[in-house]
Amino acid sequence: MYKKYAELRDKRNITDYRVAADTGISTATLSNWKNGNYAPKFDKLLILAKYFDVPVEYFAERR
Repeated sequence: MYKKYAELRDKRNITDYRVAADTGISTATLSNWKNGNYAPKFDKLLILAKYFDVPVEYFAERR
């Protein structure tokens, strides 16, 4: 999931800090996802999906 998030973030040329400021998802939470400490909850995925204008299922799809 984090890889897909990072691809969307990088396409927009924004930082985790900007995403955190815009969405209310803390940078610590984003770091925990990156490090595999825990998986995101559905409500956070929904926030990110809306922010990046993708369906929430985007984060569940395998490539």
